[in-house]
Amino acid sequence: MAENEAQQLCQAVFGEGAMMGRALAVHLIRSLDPELRGPITELMGEFVSLADIPAARAAEGKMMEAVKAQTPVLQPVEVEVGVLPGSEGAPDVTVRIYRPEGRKAVLPALLWIHGGGYVLGSIEYEDATCARLAAETDCVTVAVEYRLAPENPFPAPLEDCYAALRWMAASADELGIDRSRIAIGGASAGGGLSAGLALLARDRGEIDIAFQLLVYPMLDDRNAAPASEVLQDAIFWTRENNLVAWRSYLGREPGGEGVSGYASASRAAELEGLPPACVTVGDQDLLVDEDIDYARRLIRAGVPTELHVYPGGCHSLDMLVPQADISRRFTSDLVRALKRALHQEQ
Repeated sequence: MAENEAQQLCQAVFGEGAMMGRALAVHLIRSLDPELRGPITELMGEFVSLADIPAARAAEGKMMEAVKAQTPVLQPVEVEVGVLPGSEGAPDVTVRIYRPEGRKAVLPALLWIHGGGYVLGSIEYEDATCARLAAETDCVTVAVEYRLAPENPFPAPLEDCYAALRWMAASADELGIDRSRIAIGGASAGGGLSAGLALLARDRGEIDIAFQLLVYPMLDDRNAAPASEVLQDAIFWTRENNLVAWRSYLGREPGGEGVSGYASASRAAELEGLPPACVTVGDQDLLVDEDIDYARRLIRAGVPTELHVYPGGCHSLDMLVPQADISRRFTSDLVRALKRALHQEQ
């Protein structure tokens, strides 16, 4: 890799003020799965820095268009938009409902929570994911449009997700879903919200969750320093972005005392009684250590937990390069885990 290419890569990954240098830039790319290297490098110009959140939101649309161009055609599903009451004193919540085409029987369900570091993202970008999950796992998938930080910090986004979950359970007959088989899941911040939602639902005791699907989830606001000499930073979801996202969501500096486990699930002292889980993450993801640690804690707490770690995988690999073999394996594994959980013998 030439010097100027490495410098451009550093600036794309870490921002214009990056001082990381050529060696780290080259190392980050070379550590990726071979099928990811070329496409990821080409997408660098579309990557979003959270240093300026309004600008990041504007740039996100361009990046999603680039991603959509390589996303498979939507699965045959019926799609409906709904609006439901938010939590007390909160605005209404919009959801998008996906049902396998032609399936009129009562089905299990999944509440899907989009990613975006708590500050970006929308159900508008989740069509391909939700359609695939609905069609391939034979379930009703509900995507929730939660309020974003920093305008709406914790607990607003989590309460919006809880309102959607409560509505699914209360409207099960109308929606044609089995209220005893409702799963929750999401990627990145959506995975973090799913983990927090599982804790909140357990403690409120109103709704039973059958399964939690945590896809490279954001779980620990204390991830503020390099985990090791091997993984000082990461492609796409950088340490800078991670800190900005947590600061926005918490409404305070991350890593301090008194952060709720509902906001940062790794902070939760007790994990007993949570629903079975599947955790998936790449080993070149900034979040890999916290995700592995959380899966281990779930196992120690007696929660049936499946953990997949993919060598050479970066954050959002399945979204960024869906045609790569590693991405196909990643997606197939989480689809199989969800399907087993929703359709196993009761």
